[in-house]
Amino acid sequence: MLSHYVGYGFDVTDWETVARAIEATDDERTDGWYSYPLVGKHRQVEVRLARAVGGDELMVAVKGSLTPELEVRADTLLAAFAAG
Repeated sequence: MLSHYVGYGFDVTDWETVARAIEATDDERTDGWYSYPLVGKHRQVEVRLARAVGGDELMVAVKGSLTPELEVRADTLLAAFAAG
């Protein structure tokens, strides 16, 4: 959904790249996060991902040129998936 909001065509190759990359991540190390840029027609954001040490959770952070509307949408998406 976030890629749609920035105008980026996220496809199966993107999913495969991210899935492989997060296996080696570690949220407790500053250099243990994976960064994936979403460069779209409307905005450019960076999605940072890392597996939680000792758990099954995936930590996610979104940075970049977020408009107030895009920030609310990103926060809503993250909250919706965190609750599930």
